[in-house]
Formats: sequence, structure tokens, C-alpha cells
Amino acid sequence: MFVDQVKIYVKAGNGGDGCVSFRREKFVSQGGPDGGDGGKGGDVVLEASRQLSTLIDLRYQQHYKLKRGAHGSGHNSSGKESPDRVIPVPVGTVVRDFETSELIGDLVTSGERLIIAKGGKGGRGNSRFKSATNQTPLEAEQGVPGEEFWLTLELKLLADVGLVGFPNAGKSSLLVAMTHAHPKIGDYPFTTLEPNLGVASWQSSKGQLSHITIADVPGLIEGAHEGKGLGIQFLKHIERTSVLLHLVDVSEMTMNNPVHDFEIIREEMLQYHPKMHEKPFFVAATKMDIAMGGEKVETLRTYCDEKAFPFFEISSATGLGVKPLIRALGIEVEKHRHNANQALEPLIVQ
Repeated sequence: MFVDQVKIYVKAGNGGDGCVSFRREKFVSQGGPDGGDGGKGGDVVLEASRQLSTLIDLRYQQHYKLKRGAHGSGHNSSGKESPDRVIPVPVGTVVRDFETSELIGDLVTSGERLIIAKGGKGGRGNSRFKSATNQTPLEAEQGVPGEEFWLTLELKLLADVGLVGFPNAGKSSLLVAMTHAHPKIGDYPFTTLEPNLGVASWQSSKGQLSHITIADVPGLIEGAHEGKGLGIQFLKHIERTSVLLHLVDVSEMTMNNPVHDFEIIREEMLQYHPKMHEKPFFVAATKMDIAMGGEKVETLRTYCDEKAFPFFEISSATGLGVKPLIRALGIEVEKHRHNANQALEPLIVQ
């Protein structure tokens, strides 16, 4: 199951209390204070991992409460710190305060860590309060409470290329042809109910083998930005892509107008966020093996020429045009990788 948003409760460990104690040993007269400090409470930490692709584990375990640090004791013995709790999450996880929606962090690099709740500091023991005027202090500090929050975690997939288009436009089939991923494929709309990722390889101009990550974003129809279809639930997954590839069905099996279909999905993305128009945009006419006379293809090609959109004709079934398309996407992605911040920065921080 693909889960891309969860609510969790985190409570860092409280600090241990400081100790009030005095030396009481044989042959030691006038023993002074020897109360130790309390131990620090453990932190709650999120760590981005490429081994995960969903937040499903956090749906079934929503509460994370750490033990407090140990109390101090006599002989100036400090309490033991409670261990931190590291929670793995997928790369691309955005963390917000549930009550205020304030952005706390954005984990975009594998291995990146974020302390989301800091453990409390241990209280000082009475030995810390000894002075020339206070030889027998009876005071010690209590440990500081650890931070606690309700948080919202939202996954926004990190991919180089986002595949968009109407249901049944051939996105899943193309993902298979380009990357050998294994999404569910059917001859009916809304076959894909969750985003799928795959990695395509291509030979760069320097002869090196390069890779690009491709995401199939499902469920876009007219009104998607208002939540229709699978709508806004998955539109967020194209925010971070460097390049968009719009697939348009030009087969004679449907009665659609390819230009009309293109404009609807294009408008839905722009309504979702205006910055979508700043992304490099490719258009691919799909199902060319059953395009018959090709009138739809010519209509779409003419439109793309007028708008200066790079245009490709492909067939996932026969492999027509797939390799040239991968190469063109790879070249465009390479341009954007020179500026890592641009490629990884989320468009929307509300």
C-alpha cells in the first residue's frame, strides 16, 4: 500500500533529576555534597532512507515516546542518558507541525537526519551548588521535560521526470518500456492507483552510462486541482520533478481530441501551482502502433510546433521512439543537475 501522508505523536525523553546527597564515609569528617546530575533525555530523530518508498509503517505506529534520562545519584554519579530514537522515512518527506502547519524540515538526501523533538537536559545535583558561603546545599534541579509534538509527515516523491496525462494514456506502459518497472497495467481508466517509480539508463555524449528516475503520476482528469479523480492527492508528486513528460493518446480506439486532452491536463497543473509552467515540458503521442491514419498525430504535432513543445511519437508495445525519448529526457535532466538546489527545492512551502 502506498501511503504518502501520516500524523504522528513524538515525545522526547525528559531529563533525569539531579540528586541531593552528602558523603558519609568512615574516617571522612564533614563530608560534602556529592549529588550527581541527571541524564539527558533522548531525541526523536527522522532519517531519510532510499530503502523506503512509503510512510505506511508510520500509519500503524503513530506514537513515539522515549524514556527519561536516569536520575543522578550519590558519589557524584551522573544518571545515564536515554538513547535517541531514529525513525526511518522515505527520501522526500516533508515535516510540519500538525497544529500550526509550520514547516519543520524537508528530507531530500539519503542519510539526512532531522531532530524533530529534543530531549530534556538533566537536572544538576547538589554538588553543583556548593560554594564558599553554602557548604551544604540542599537543592538540586529537576530534569527538563522533553519536547513533544503532533506532526504531519508528507511524502513528495523525488524524481527527475514526471509522467502526466489522462488515465489510460499509456503512462504505466511507457514506464515499463523505459525502466522495466512492474506497475499494474490494464485497459481501463484508473488502473494505476498510486505513483510508481522506475530508473531509465542512457548513454551520455561522453560515453558514460547515466540514469534518470521517472515517476508515473496517476489520476489526473479535468478538475484534478480541486480534488476530482485522484486529483490533488498525487499532483504534489510532480512538484519536485525536473522535467515533465505529457502523454497523449492518439490511437483511433478513442474519440478524444488530443489537443483538447493536452490543454485540460496542462491547465490542471497550472491551476495547482503556477510555477509548473517553468518546468521543461515534453509531449509524447502514445500508442502509435494503433494510430491508423495518423490524423490525431498530425493535429497534435502541429499544435506542439506552434507552442515550441518538444514532440515525440512513441509506442510502448513496439518500442518505437522510446530510446530517443529517454536520451532527450536524460540530456534535459543533466542540465538541471548542475543546480542541485533547483532540482530538489520544493515548489510549495505553505
